[in-house]
Amino acid sequence: MPPGLFRALLVCLALVAPVGAQETGAQTVEALQAEIRALQQRLERQNRELDAGQQALREQERAIAAGTRELAGIRDDLDNQNQQAGQLRAQAAEVRESLTVERRELAEQIRTAYLSGRREMTKLLLNQENPARLGRLLVYYDYLNRARGERIGAVSRNLEERERLAVESEQVVAELASLEQAQADELSGLVSAREERRRVLAMIEEDMRGADSELQRLLEEERRLTRVVAEVDAMVAEFPADLAIDFRDARGSLTWPVPGALINDYGDSRVDGHLRWNGVMVGAPQGSLVRSVHAGRVVYADWLPGLGLLVIVDHGMGYMSLYGHNEAILTESGSGVAAGQPIAQVGDSGGQRQSALYFEIREDGDPIDPRPWMNARLSR
Repeated sequence: MPPGLFRALLVCLALVAPVGAQETGAQTVEALQAEIRALQQRLERQNRELDAGQQALREQERAIAAGTRELAGIRDDLDNQNQQAGQLRAQAAEVRESLTVERRELAEQIRTAYLSGRREMTKLLLNQENPARLGRLLVYYDYLNRARGERIGAVSRNLEERERLAVESEQVVAELASLEQAQADELSGLVSAREERRRVLAMIEEDMRGADSELQRLLEEERRLTRVVAEVDAMVAEFPADLAIDFRDARGSLTWPVPGALINDYGDSRVDGHLRWNGVMVGAPQGSLVRSVHAGRVVYADWLPGLGLLVIVDHGMGYMSLYGHNEAILTESGSGVAAGQPIAQVGDSGGQRQSALYFEIREDGDPIDPRPWMNARLSR
């Protein structure tokens, strides 16, 4: 069992346990925890039973998902640093402009003082012909001196601010250089991981030539998904989600988790009519945001054979939505999600050769046609 799922179910337990629960409540929690541990062991055994090709594919696609999330974080940091650098440049421009004004006005004051000269002041003091005029001029000179001192102080402060901004800019530039190098390293790692993934896919396809092999693989993947959904559904049924809007009331008003073109529709034939599609495949650019169609809680967020990086959201009353073949998962098991909240990014995990999202709605564990639930039709 993926660690995230185990944590999610423990979170559910914590949320619903009565505040004053005594011995009976504790026994119930212990019993359910025992079930969770048993499910964990069963899923871990199933994962060990995967053949070498599927195990390698799982590890490569998990590595790609981790790298994609890391790269997204680095790019967010780069955006923030670039914004900070832009703000610093704007502040520096304002300081330069202010410094220019202060210097110009200080120079004008000095020029005025120079032209009036100290001789005029000395003459006034010795002459004393007009005491009133002398008083006014003394006040005037005092004002000029104080104003000049204030200008000198403003110039000094602007110079200090400019020096501070210069130091801060150097730090931001260094951080940007570090982030850009980290981005380059992460991209290089992703390229290597994708190359290895292509090699693994070629190996899997070589081992599965022929319709019978493909059919057996698809049947096993469907059985595996059905088991996971059934076991998770059985446990979360004891802890109903507390949602403001009942999922059943949202019928006909849900928005598709990602805009795109319909590749495979619900009920379409698979492998010469031996199987039917339980959901829809929506073609969309790699990295496009996948959004939850309705409020709920994430009960599964990990890799599963056939569907790659899969997110399952429980909407209460026996309804779940499934989102497969993701490039990266943006949420964790146990997290509450709102309608329209990004939970993943479109990808090609699970052995796909094209970027697309696999989407299902299940009622009491069984897949149902999602189209009547949506507010629009997808075109092929």
